[in-house]
Amino acid sequence: MNFEIITDSSANLSDELIRKYGIRIASLTFLVEGVEYRSYDEDKKTDLGKFYEMMRNGQVIKTSLVNTGQFVELMEPILKEGKDILYIGMSSALSGTYQSGVTAAELLAEEYPDRKIITVDSLSASLGQGLLVIYAAQLRDAGRTLAETAEWVMASRLKMRHHFTVDDLMFLKRGGRISATSAMVGTLLSIKPMLHMDDAGKLSVIGKVRGRRQSLKGLVEQLREHAVQIEEQTIAITHGDCLEDARYVEEQIRAFCNPREILIHIVDPVIGAHSGPGTMALFFMGENR
Repeated sequence: MNFEIITDSSANLSDELIRKYGIRIASLTFLVEGVEYRSYDEDKKTDLGKFYEMMRNGQVIKTSLVNTGQFVELMEPILKEGKDILYIGMSSALSGTYQSGVTAAELLAEEYPDRKIITVDSLSASLGQGLLVIYAAQLRDAGRTLAETAEWVMASRLKMRHHFTVDDLMFLKRGGRISATSAMVGTLLSIKPMLHMDDAGKLSVIGKVRGRRQSLKGLVEQLREHAVQIEEQTIAITHGDCLEDARYVEEQIRAFCNPREILIHIVDPVIGAHSGPGTMALFFMGENR
């Protein structure tokens, strides 16, 4: 391993995958009633069921990015070991975390001129970002260089498709994504938005359907329509504490194709704080976004 891969906790990677590929994680944080928690803490399990229950009970969750000092603390020991770094960060359009990583890399480059740090804005989030990190780790472990791996991520990031739907529009309202009137009317009519990540790394609404089940089927239709070489892919599903719905989506996918692997993870607290309980998302590779 001639270089280490760093990402942030928004990549939504499981402890198992983090250990398997030796990924270093910079953790965003969230605040509940004045108490700060790390979204990812090595060897510590956050009770995400309890986290989502707090949201359902109306508790307000605030989130914070990873600052430059935290990145320096994570990166510097790696450089001292004589290794280089590839940092793949959450979309800069959604968080200032990526810029913190870039600033840390620039500071450390002056102190360690013989080492290389490459930063890549994934223009992605959640397991869309996570899948790019996994593929990068697989390339590294297969012998690709730092430059070759970074180049692949840059070339592939806008092929990583993100498709989302939410169950409770009020969380999108709180985040400023939709107006209070739209949230109220949509809730009364059981309107579910269909969202995706655009080329700028921002979430945008691409459609609306009536009812939860139709929104889940809509996610699967996006996969059916846009996925390439699906049997060679790892497909990722994330859910906001609604595992049954995630299993339903998995069943619908397996009914028409046989991907190499399907990952199902619960949405991490920082992203979940903005999308809310009942969020469902699907990530896969296509020709484009």
